Amino acid sequence: MNDEKGRTEVININVIQATMTYSKEDGYVGNVQFGVEGHKNEYEIALHSKRGKEWGYGLFFLHESGKEEELLALEDLLEEDDELFDFFIDTAKEKLVKDEKQE
Repeated sequence: MNDEKGRTEVININVIQATMTYSKEDGYVGNVQFGVEGHKNEYEIALHSKRGKEWGYGLFFLHESGKEEELLALEDLLEEDDELFDFFIDTAKEKLVKDEKQE
């Protein structure tokens, strides 16, 4: 996230839990539950990719609704910061479970 002077702002992410599964039918489906330093609420990012190359996502509050401004700022950051988005994908991929019946 850039501040008024264009400097990159560093955020601290605390991963709570991550999962990912793969099947021929659904492709890769994962999620990462996490907290952001300075934010009251925790979040969950849901990830999906048919072949593991192009990823779609949804960003949600984990337990209860919180400040919409914080959620929108985090979503903007995900859109701008490929490294952060890749971090979530890699974190979920580390927990990959494949459907043995479909391989």
